[in-house]
Amino acid sequence: MTLDLQTADRAPFWRRKSLAEMSQAEWESLCDGCGKCCLHKLRCRDNTIAITNVACRLLDLDTCRCGDYPRRKRLVHDCVVLTPASVPTMDWLPQTCAYRLVAEGQDLPAWHPLKSGSADAVHRAGISVKDRAIGEREAGPLAKHVVSWPDF
Repeated sequence: MTLDLQTADRAPFWRRKSLAEMSQAEWESLCDGCGKCCLHKLRCRDNTIAITNVACRLLDLDTCRCGDYPRRKRLVHDCVVLTPASVPTMDWLPQTCAYRLVAEGQDLPAWHPLKSGSADAVHRAGISVKDRAIGEREAGPLAKHVVSWPDF
């Protein structure tokens, strides 16, 4: 299935359509492969979110993609599946997340694969968790892995 990225007289689909209007292929193509949504987060008593560098056991730390995307919810019961309705309510989505950006009416960054034409651009730009995250099986207590990344 091909995506209608843009024509000479129209903006790309992510600028023309709401999340709810997108086809499944368009929706899936918004994911830039950063892996940030697959990091464990801690909700603090003051309702703020603490981000850790600990990745879900299904995240492939080299590609920053889910190792079993079709079955992720069955294998990881607390995996959150994004939907057009849920994106605006998820305060833990990274500032760079394409779903969040589109929901907020913003454009995608230049390094996004839909703009750059390269799935590796997110890694080259230093946006992904590649070489910054560890697996949950090796991590130990999450509180010891809280990070403050400027690009989150």
